[in-house]
Parts: sequence; C-alpha cells; structure tokens
Amino acid sequence: MSNLRYITRPSSLRENAPLLIMCHGYGSDENDLFSFASELPKELFIISLRAPYPMQPYGNAWYAINFDAEKGKWNDNVQAAASVDKISEFIDYACAKYPVNSQNVTLLGFSQGSILSYAVAFNYPFKVKNIIALSGYLNEDIFPDVIENEDVAHLNFFCSHGYVDQVIPVAWAQKTPDFLKHLGINHVYKEYPVGHGVAPQNFYDFKDWLKKYI
Repeated sequence: MSNLRYITRPSSLRENAPLLIMCHGYGSDENDLFSFASELPKELFIISLRAPYPMQPYGNAWYAINFDAEKGKWNDNVQAAASVDKISEFIDYACAKYPVNSQNVTLLGFSQGSILSYAVAFNYPFKVKNIIALSGYLNEDIFPDVIENEDVAHLNFFCSHGYVDQVIPVAWAQKTPDFLKHLGINHVYKEYPVGHGVAPQNFYDFKDWLKKYI
C-alpha cells in the first residue's frame, strides 16, 4: 500500500511503459499538474501525487514553510526529507503495482515538488532517469553530504524558471546549471517571461524534451 493519495492515467502500452510521476507545489493537490496529462505522450503511464500534509482551508504541502521566520521563508527540512523518502518509496510501490519500466522513471515537479524532485534524484539516483524541475531550486540541506558523479551520470534534467517569479527568485534557480555541470549531468536550463507558473512555451519545450528521453 502507498501512504500517498494519487490519480493515474494509464499508458497506451500493456507492459514496460515509461512512468511519469507528478509532484505538485505548495498549497495545491494532485489535480493541478494532472491537467498536463492529456497533452503528454500516450505511452507514458502518468501518476500525479497528493502531498502528505493537508493545509487549511484547502490544498496540501510536502513540507511546512514558515513565512514569519526572521530570514524570510523558513523550510521544515525534516518534513522535506521525510517527503523525499515517501516519494522514493512510492516509486517502488508504483513499479511493483503497475505495468511500467522501473528503469524509465521521470519525475515532474513544480515549485515544492520540483525542489523535492531534485532531492529524490540525488538521494536515490538509481530509482529515476529524468527530472523535469519547474520553478524550483536546489535545497542542498536535503541532499546527501557527498554526491558521486558516477552515481548520477545517467540522469537527464530539464529545469525552467520564470524570470519574474515573485515566489522563488530566479537567482536561486540560476545556480542550478553550474551545479549540474559540475556533476557531469546532462541538462537543459531555460527561463521564460512569466512569474511563478508554467508558460505555454515552457510546456511545449519540456514536452519535446521528454519525447527524446522516455
């Protein structure tokens, strides 16, 4: 059993389908990114997760954010690390339950979901192949102390950000390409003239990218 709630869109393939797992942002739910599903390649088996911490009056979070903290936003990294483990465990669950290829797993995350997708990739690199990180950044507090280049050499990243993002400053995201380059990881980094959201061109770009790597 999974301890995360989710919705699915089955693949056009009967077996060995590439698996795409979606992780939404803070205050949202599993229906948010799932709106992309009908436009994505039919061979993908798509699962959209709901984050484990309910918020009031609605929505869910992968970890708490204290907006009253002295230094601006303060993340609950203990909760974040626990959610990284939950996503990792869910990958195992999904690969056992559904007719998917455990060697062809893509994580697609937005904002908080993007931050955790990075962390899953670096903590559990052999469970994933591709990462689509939308409007997030690298939270090194939830990364392993050491990331071995050979452990992450197979990964592919598509990273994007709005350059007028008012929630997560674009300067935070701009540190990503150098970090990935230092590890020898294949990656694309793009910026779009939007705030904290996914522009149509951003969607088409990551969709085209995804077709090459699934």
